[in-house]
Amino acid sequence: MRSDVSVDAKGLFICQVPVGQAEDTEMEDSAQSRATPTIELHGDEFWPLSGKPFFDIILTKSHVKPLYQMEIPAKLNPVLPAGASVPMVLSFGDKSWEMIYNETKRLKLVDRQSWRAFVDDNSLKAGDGCIFELTGCDSTKVVFKVQILRGDIPAELVEKYSSETEKPIII
Repeated sequence: MRSDVSVDAKGLFICQVPVGQAEDTEMEDSAQSRATPTIELHGDEFWPLSGKPFFDIILTKSHVKPLYQMEIPAKLNPVLPAGASVPMVLSFGDKSWEMIYNETKRLKLVDRQSWRAFVDDNSLKAGDGCIFELTGCDSTKVVFKVQILRGDIPAELVEKYSSETEKPIII
């Protein structure tokens, strides 16, 4: 199955993924004559990863209020610059947050104050998912493009189960 990614007039990414395929040549001709249904993703919602290094996390209490701790996973150590303090940029939508990650013997920790600004500005909470794709990396700066996947339970489910003793579980 093939997907097409393009940019619209506003500079927003559009990803079209066909949801049906023809099985033989006769059906293929008729399939081409009718419109192929697609799923479209617009703007800063989601986009396909480019094949560059990335990591993903499901935010926990330690990532958000009150601790605001963020560690870059060791799997990225081979591609990230080493150093006591390395400038880093997180971009989401049309905004960017400049921060520093500090390297210890085994960890790369993001400075809490800047990570807190990113978390608060984007209203992140425990249960949300983030994908950090490395889009730029040299000895002077590291840049990650971030996708945010909200972990909210749909309102319809919350209302349906709010009076019961068992509550929906965020996965």
